[in-house]
Amino acid sequence: MFIISFIIGLLIGGTSLFLYEKKNRVKVDHKANNLLDKAKDRAKDILLEAKQQSIKVIDDAKEDEKSRRKVLEEQETLLNQRQTKLDDRSEHLESKLADLSDKEKAVVILEDKLNQLIGQESEKLSNIAKLSKDQAKQELLELTEQEIKPELMGLIAKLKSDATDQAEEYAKEIVSAAMQRIASEQTAERTVTSISIPSDDIKGKIIGKEGRNIQSLEALSGVDILIDETPGMITISGFNPIRRQIAKVALEDLIKDGRIHPGKIEEVYRKAEKKLDKIIMAAAEDACREVGVVGLPKEIMNYLGQLKFRTSYGQNVLKHSVEMSLMAVVIANEIGADVQVARTAALLHDLGKAVTHEFEGKHHHLSKMLCDKYGIDPAIGHAVEAHHDDIEANTPEAMIIRAVDAISASRPGARNDSIEDFGKRMADLENVAKKFSGIDRVYAISAGREIRVFVRPEEVDDFSAIRMARDIANKIESTLKFPGTIKVNVIRETRAEEYAK
Repeated sequence: MFIISFIIGLLIGGTSLFLYEKKNRVKVDHKANNLLDKAKDRAKDILLEAKQQSIKVIDDAKEDEKSRRKVLEEQETLLNQRQTKLDDRSEHLESKLADLSDKEKAVVILEDKLNQLIGQESEKLSNIAKLSKDQAKQELLELTEQEIKPELMGLIAKLKSDATDQAEEYAKEIVSAAMQRIASEQTAERTVTSISIPSDDIKGKIIGKEGRNIQSLEALSGVDILIDETPGMITISGFNPIRRQIAKVALEDLIKDGRIHPGKIEEVYRKAEKKLDKIIMAAAEDACREVGVVGLPKEIMNYLGQLKFRTSYGQNVLKHSVEMSLMAVVIANEIGADVQVARTAALLHDLGKAVTHEFEGKHHHLSKMLCDKYGIDPAIGHAVEAHHDDIEANTPEAMIIRAVDAISASRPGARNDSIEDFGKRMADLENVAKKFSGIDRVYAISAGREIRVFVRPEEVDDFSAIRMARDIANKIESTLKFPGTIKVNVIRETRAEEYAK
C-alpha cells in the first residue's frame, strides 16, 4: 500500500512539475518574442536614422562640391582674364620693341652722319686755323685755365682750408681724449745688462780655474760675459735680450749661492730658464689683464711676454703695445670701429719683434704670420700687418693701429735719438724738398714735424705752389720713414717796393 501511494505521489509530482515547466516555457517564449519584436522595431529605427543621415551627408557633399565648383569656375574666369591681359601686354611690348629697334637703327645712322659732319667741320676748322685737333684742344685748355685760374685757386684754397680745419679739429678731439685717458711713463725701462757684485773676489770664482766657469756659462747662455776693471760690476753682452736676461738671472743666483762650478752652473742655468718662462708668462698675463684681452693662445702669450725684454729706440716694446691698445680702445669707441679688434691688434702689432732673430722678414709681416699660425681673427691679422706703409690699410681698425703707433712712438720722451741721427734726419728731410725746381731755401723745424719751403716767386706761381706742397709731401712719404705727420709749408712772397721823392 505504501509503495502504491509513493508511486501515485511521484506521478502527481512529475505531472505538476511538467505543467509548471510548460507554463514557464510559455512565459519565456512570450518574453523572447517581445524582445525580438522590440529588437526588430529598434533595428528599423536605426536603419531609418542611418538612411536619413546618409541622405544628409550626400546632400552636404553635393552642396560642398557645388560651392567648390563655383569657386573653381570663378578662379578659372579670373585666370582667363589675366591671361588675356598678359597676351595684350605681350603684343604691346613686342610692338614697342620693334619700334625701339627701328629707332635704334635710325639713331646709329644719325650718329654716323653726325660723326662724318663733325669730322668734316673739324677738318675745315683745322684748315682755317692751321691747327690740328690736339693743338686746338691744348690751346682751348690753356685759355680756359688762364680765365678760371684765379677763381680755381681761391676755391681750392678755401676747400682745402675748410677740410683741413674740420678734419684737424675732429682728429684733435679724438686723439686728445685718448692721450688724456692714457697716462704712461715718459721714459721706458731698458734691458739691464750689468750686474752688481758684493766684492771683486767673486770675479775670480766666476772666471774659475783656467776660465772653466765663465766658458761654461757663456756656452750655455750664448752671451759674452765681460769682467773688466770696473769695480763691483759684471757686464753681459749679446744680441738676444732673452738670453741676456737668463744669463743675468743665473749669475745673480750663482752669486747668492756662492758655489760656482760647471755642474752647479748648468743646474742654476736650467732653473733660470724656467724662472724666466714664468716671468714671461706673468708679463703677458699682466699686459692682457691691463688692456682687457682674453683667450689668446699660449704660444702667442709666450711671444707677447718676450717683448718685455725688447726695446725699440730705447722704448720698451711691451709697454709701447699696452699703451697703444689702451689708446686704440678710446679711438675705436669714438669713431664706431670694432673695439675688440682694435684692442687686440694694437697689443699684438709688434709680436714679430720677438722672433726677428729666428725668421727672415719685417716684423709686421712676422706678426701677421704668427697670428695666422695660431688662429687669430683675420681682421686682427690685417690690422697687425698694415700698421706700416708697405701694406694698404683696408679697415678702420687698421688705420687706428697706424695712428696710435705714431702717437705712442712720437710723443716726447718715448724714444731716444742721438744728435747724429737727429741731424741726419733733418738733413734728409731738407734734401728731399731741395730737389724740386724753383726752391730758394728749405728749413726743417719743430723736430722734423714741419718743413718750410721758400720758393722764388718769379719761377713759381700760386697755383704751382699748391701743387708743389702736395708733391713734396708725397715725395717725403715715399722716401723717408718717420713717426706721426710732417707739415709741408710752401711760402711764396712777392714784394713791390717804390720810393716817393
